[in-house]
Amino acid sequence: MSDFRQPSLPGQDAYAGTRDVERNRVLRNTYWLLALSMVPTVLGAMVGLNFGVAAAMGTNPGTSAIIFLIGAFGLMFLVERNKNSSLGVVLLLAFTFFMGVMLSQLIGHVMGFANGTQLIMLAFGGTALVFGAMASVASTTKRDFTHWQKFLFIGVIILIVASLANIFLQLPALVLTVSVMAIVIFSAFLLVDLQRVIRGGETNYVSATLAIYLDLYNIFVNLLMLLGIFGGDRR
Repeated sequence: MSDFRQPSLPGQDAYAGTRDVERNRVLRNTYWLLALSMVPTVLGAMVGLNFGVAAAMGTNPGTSAIIFLIGAFGLMFLVERNKNSSLGVVLLLAFTFFMGVMLSQLIGHVMGFANGTQLIMLAFGGTALVFGAMASVASTTKRDFTHWQKFLFIGVIILIVASLANIFLQLPALVLTVSVMAIVIFSAFLLVDLQRVIRGGETNYVSATLAIYLDLYNIFVNLLMLLGIFGGDRR
């Protein structure tokens, strides 16, 4: 029986091969930079705990929220502006250090529990489990999740507004609702961001690392908050 399929052209094969090499390079560099970004995050948390930053944030939650928003969005803007140079990597690591400092308040609160260390490790393990699951789905599924981005972004805006409002309302039920929603939304964002990198939709590893780091950071923070609320043992 005759085979009427047209053979692929040499140029097409070369282009496909180049595209695969570039995609694998971005993915590899993203994972390496993501692992490296954990170091300044831990250092930032240690600085916040040992130099009284965490205590100061606890006494001035409104001011802390303003500093967080200005610092986080300002650094993210600078990272994106310089993502094509080595300065982008430096700014990304500075951003993760800043996020570690901001994390120190929650870490200090959880460490006040008798089982604080176990809760932190459990939150870290849970975040790693979510990352593994989302990476597996993103690597194997044929479904395209990029159309989720618009709805997830709206969800993030709602989370930010609700979190800022609760600084003044102090409603425990709202804290729980926001934390659960945040874990769901950022887990979905993690799936979208990982799939974009794996399929070659993201060609800059600095931007890719920033997006995935934010997903993991928010999953970890909100998971740790829930564990502290439901599993914290008072000394």
